[in-house]
Amino acid sequence: MGAGANLRKLRNKTKYSQQGISDLLDIDRNTYANWEKETHDVKSEYIPELAKIFDVEIKDLFENDSKTIEINISKQVQTNNDGSNNHSVVLVLPNKEMVEKLVEVLKDKF
Repeated sequence: MGAGANLRKLRNKTKYSQQGISDLLDIDRNTYANWEKETHDVKSEYIPELAKIFDVEIKDLFENDSKTIEINISKQVQTNNDGSNNHSVVLVLPNKEMVEKLVEVLKDKF
């Protein structure tokens, strides 16, 4: 999710209209609508005020869920017949995109 989608999600969550946010920022509604559509970037001077309006941290305005890897890890130890142990880790990734992102991260590290 990009900044525009985050703005839309936060605006809907707080029950504001685009006009309501625009009025709070003293900007034209079309300017704000363009931010949500991601046809224009959010001007830096408005970022702290947006975070305040939505009661979030600035990073939350721009966090991209599709680039954030959330991994559920389960460590497992299996004892073999000879007394040795097999250690394994199970990663549960929510979709193919997350798998591809993890592969890229691992390629960069190793």
